[in-house]
Amino acid sequence: MTESLDAVERTALLTAALRAAESRRPDRLYHDPFAEALAGGIGPELLAEVRAATFPKDAERTLPSTPDYNAIRTRFFDDYLLEAARDPDTTQIVLAPAGMDSRAYRLGWPDRVRYFEVDRPAVVDFKKSRLGDARPRVDHRTVAVDLTSPDWESDLEAAGYDPARPSTWLLEGLLYYIAEDDTHRILERVGAITAPGSRIAADIVNSAALTLPHMRGLLDVFEGWGCPWLFGTEEPEALFDKYGFTAEAVQPGEPGADYGRWPDPVPPRTERDVRRVFFVHGRRR
Repeated sequence: MTESLDAVERTALLTAALRAAESRRPDRLYHDPFAEALAGGIGPELLAEVRAATFPKDAERTLPSTPDYNAIRTRFFDDYLLEAARDPDTTQIVLAPAGMDSRAYRLGWPDRVRYFEVDRPAVVDFKKSRLGDARPRVDHRTVAVDLTSPDWESDLEAAGYDPARPSTWLLEGLLYYIAEDDTHRILERVGAITAPGSRIAADIVNSAALTLPHMRGLLDVFEGWGCPWLFGTEEPEALFDKYGFTAEAVQPGEPGADYGRWPDPVPPRTERDVRRVFFVHGRRR
């Protein structure tokens, strides 16, 4: 069935493989009991390619540590969503795209929450086949639609989403893989269907990460899979502000986004020509 998944969707299998590997560590930052099944046979193969590029046998590592980054990202957004869910006004959580995420199944959620997962039909079908009889721990609504379609908002509303009520959105593992115009278009559309006070979170790289020579090894892996990194920004706060979100950005390794696992120095934002990744989070004005 993985033959029906396009190149970008296969990166969801990489993420699942990374989460499965993290879950086997004695010092794991989270436990995802569904990740190994969701990774399928392809996920570990993709992870092996990333590990070979990141940790060369006969040379010093110069690329960011993808396993440590993914562990921190997953835990950061776990904490972010659970904190949002503790707010009595939070009744809607939207993962777009959902990929092979299992938070609806592995975390505890208040009864008042409706939990929406948005992704392409091929992803939804593959995920359902891998989860088997697993039951979500929340009022779970699946929306099988492409985020680039002209009317995905109507599909989301048909599933029970109310744009007049505050919501929490997570755009995880998306913005590097889409063109700049598409990034702006998605943020504009999310802004248009979120009520004031709604939350949003996402990860995004900076523009330098797309061009620096020492990033080439990792970029080549993703490009070889047919899913090159296409967009980054040095000013993520300004990007989200344009669409009505007052946001802040934190880098892995900074307070609140470290968990004792980030192995590299964190350059100050004033330093130029260095690779960065940002965890952006904010509120709709």
